[in-house]
Amino acid sequence: MNYFTNLLRLGFLVFVVSCSGDDSMTTTEDTDTTDITDETIVTGTLHAAFEDFSSDIEIVLLDDDTVSIETDGLPNHTSPYWSPTSDLYTAATVARVAHMSPGYIDDFEGTFALQVSTNPQKASRTTATSLGAIGIAVSGAVIYNQNEAGNIQITENVASGLDYNGAHTGPSSYHYHFEPTAFTDNDSNLVGVIADGFFLYGRKCYSTGGYPTDLDSSNGHTSVTQYNDDAEYHYHIGNTTIYNEYYVNFTGDYQGTPYRISGRN
Repeated sequence: MNYFTNLLRLGFLVFVVSCSGDDSMTTTEDTDTTDITDETIVTGTLHAAFEDFSSDIEIVLLDDDTVSIETDGLPNHTSPYWSPTSDLYTAATVARVAHMSPGYIDDFEGTFALQVSTNPQKASRTTATSLGAIGIAVSGAVIYNQNEAGNIQITENVASGLDYNGAHTGPSSYHYHFEPTAFTDNDSNLVGVIADGFFLYGRKCYSTGGYPTDLDSSNGHTSVTQYNDDAEYHYHIGNTTIYNEYYVNFTGDYQGTPYRISGRN
């Protein structure tokens, strides 16, 4: 679970993490370092946005510069892609069922892990996204770009089988291609963190309340958000559709240096 739900409000955290193989973690505000043996003191600040990630996601400050995000890939909202025995199952329309991908959300048993900088910076050169997970959403599921096998844009036929969150299962787990309306629907809500460490928000800009007009080729810009008074770089879901219906989560390249999202099942 998220160790920092209550502590993030403090703004400054001090962690004592055992290096001897013990997984336990304690927090302290006044530590006598002379009494610590074979331990590393980690000081630093987690971005306040992490407070709004699902409590099922483990978010750990590894050192002053690195935060680890680990999730089981299962979203905390309803979908017709849950098995019918799940409390989160909701039925799809007959027309959508005909195009749905095989497999249930709860068939996936594994984890996705991402380590990013606590202070991400734009790189001197951008990097193209690839197939697979390119970010972790606040819900616990992962974010994909708009492409499918063959690295071509998802077809209209496949898109018609997505749930109301622009998501489906396969080839391994449930993932979002388009605006996940369970937690962002034409607003400025936090969507998740992209693999280069920058956060992704909904279609609107918190600082103005409207659609941002200064976005770069990756739908990113620098402004204040609901989590910081100082302007910082971040991404937005684009405000243009494909097939006159779907808002793509992430278009363009990573503007920062992407880290690998590891997955296992």
